[in-house]
Amino acid sequence: MKKTVLFGAMAVAGLAAGAASAATLDDVRAAGTLRCGVSTGLPGFAAPDANGVWEGFDVAVCRAVAAAVLGDANAVDFSPLTTQVRFTALASGEIDLLARNTTWTFSRDVDLKNEFVGVNYYDGQGFMARRDLGVTSAKELDGATVCIQTGTTTELNLADFFRTNNISYEPVPIETNAEAQQQYLAGACDVYTTDASGLAATRATFENPGDHVILPEIISKEPLGPLVRHGDQDWGDIVRWTLNGLIAAEELGITSANVAELAAGTNNPEINRMLGSEGELGAMLGLDADWLVNVIGSVGNYGEIFEANIGESTPIGLARGLNAQWTDGGLLYSPPFR
Repeated sequence: MKKTVLFGAMAVAGLAAGAASAATLDDVRAAGTLRCGVSTGLPGFAAPDANGVWEGFDVAVCRAVAAAVLGDANAVDFSPLTTQVRFTALASGEIDLLARNTTWTFSRDVDLKNEFVGVNYYDGQGFMARRDLGVTSAKELDGATVCIQTGTTTELNLADFFRTNNISYEPVPIETNAEAQQQYLAGACDVYTTDASGLAATRATFENPGDHVILPEIISKEPLGPLVRHGDQDWGDIVRWTLNGLIAAEELGITSANVAELAAGTNNPEINRMLGSEGELGAMLGLDADWLVNVIGSVGNYGEIFEANIGESTPIGLARGLNAQWTDGGLLYSPPFR
């Protein structure tokens, strides 16, 4: 009797999860647009240009998923979300996908019922200070006032770092990167702390970037990546393998310039499976065979996206570092397409 009840409950739970997963893909297709949550504005990662068109490293994830599902990378409705409301917006169904420089942690995954689908940027928390403050190390910040975004992993990391080093600080809580920039430049805080990539992005917008220094300490691991709701496994698979496709494409030399040619067939079986000339990978996701052709043709591979938005030739000026391919000493590694 107990086994029957247990198995029955498991079956109902499985059906409910399957229905929820299928519903997201169906809803996106029915609407003809992907609702994607992004930052309220972080140059290089997610920000509207002069014409109001959203662009950036995280924005490209949204556009890649739209290209995979709808065949149109521009079919995205962007929702700028603060750190305080981003998870609520996802849980409530206000958005279909969150791609907002969000750190994958245990509690966010398990307790908040999110499903992180991968890492698109390996980061760590750092500190930025005005050069005339004369500070060369975060360990010299005893008594400093620190601008910090509320509702982020940086709050606990900051407290842990200062406690471990037996120094004190005064937090200056802020809600958005724009507010942090304003308060920092106005002198409301001595130091701004957030992910090192965010510090580089913020400093690039300053009138005199050279007047500000990013201190050498990286005090945490911040694996940033897109996420969907728990119970949305089918939808999560689409987002996960779209991200993996961007990473694998760079490793295999598939670019926005040659993807159409390679889609006709090559002597590399994995490329053929990815681009749909062999196998049924697209059908397994409920997508067309050429879903990754649409993705890479629209936004490029991971390396193209990185270099165009945050690479060393951009004002953000980030080196690949940990975000290089595993073959180049980095952490980027896609499971096989087979």
